[in-house]
Amino acid sequence: MKIAFVGKGGSGKTTLSALFIRYLAAAGRPVIAVDADINQHLGTTLGLTDDQTAKLPALGEHLPQIKEYLRGSNPLIGSAEEMIKTTPPGRGSRLLRIVEENPVYAGCARPIALGEGSVRLLATGAFAEEDLGVACYHSKVGAVELLLNHLVDGPDEYVVTDMTAGSDSFASGLFTRFDLTFLVAEPTRKGVSVYRQYKDYARDFGVALRVVGNKVQSSDDLTFLRREVGEDLLAVFGQSAWVRRLEQGAEPELRTLEPANRAVLARLKAEADATFGLRDPHRYTRQAVHFHLRNAESWGNAKVGIDLAAQVDEEFVLGAEHTADRLDTAHA
Repeated sequence: MKIAFVGKGGSGKTTLSALFIRYLAAAGRPVIAVDADINQHLGTTLGLTDDQTAKLPALGEHLPQIKEYLRGSNPLIGSAEEMIKTTPPGRGSRLLRIVEENPVYAGCARPIALGEGSVRLLATGAFAEEDLGVACYHSKVGAVELLLNHLVDGPDEYVVTDMTAGSDSFASGLFTRFDLTFLVAEPTRKGVSVYRQYKDYARDFGVALRVVGNKVQSSDDLTFLRREVGEDLLAVFGQSAWVRRLEQGAEPELRTLEPANRAVLARLKAEADATFGLRDPHRYTRQAVHFHLRNAESWGNAKVGIDLAAQVDEEFVLGAEHTADRLDTAHA
């Protein structure tokens, strides 16, 4: 399952994504955590020190090596230099799996031992002062889009991505690379405005969106969210002394999280697991091709100097063999 957490700045999306990652890891599930926020805080929320988080390898700095590995023997891609962030896989491409060892994970992922379980953490890299005027946030997350376009994941395997605040992810096709998106919303007008933006964008691409209310302090807050969000409101995470201790630098055991809030994490997992059976690899691949062709026409062809539409393998569908296996099992 490919899962994203989004929301406005300060909504608590990083905290909730880290809690969900901890919950999955405690259940013994394989998890890859991805910090794709312009402000890199997922590592510290998962227990790293500020210094350890700052020293995480940045995906963007390893992009040439990542491209070379993923290109494999794909005959439609002449060199790694001809790949852009949306280059789709084809026959001969190397695909990533969550439970495996490969050069991408070896160079870019860092294992984090939690109180209960462990995860691999990937980080885009912080947007630094030297990037001003020569780079943008979307160039940083290009590696994440490329990895997700080449990732084959199965049931009970999870990639959880902490996205940048607001609606910035819509400047690329990254928002379509997830099976399910959890939008963390405070019971305020600003909180639900991001939801409305995301809902409008997501509608045209069939993106599954569920809202998790946060910082809800009264029945009036809950009524407000229900009125503004409607049936998209999946759960409400309440005030938490456990989270406060975590934010103060303690490492409380997950089993001591308030039962009502732990039930929210269980609800999120159940929703994610149910979405797995609805995934459509053909649509997922079509959307990857759509954004690749759009990027090729708008800037990619001029940058690389070739027609990038020639990279599309019309016969390749990412993950189709897993869908076939699931259908065969269901009919056996």
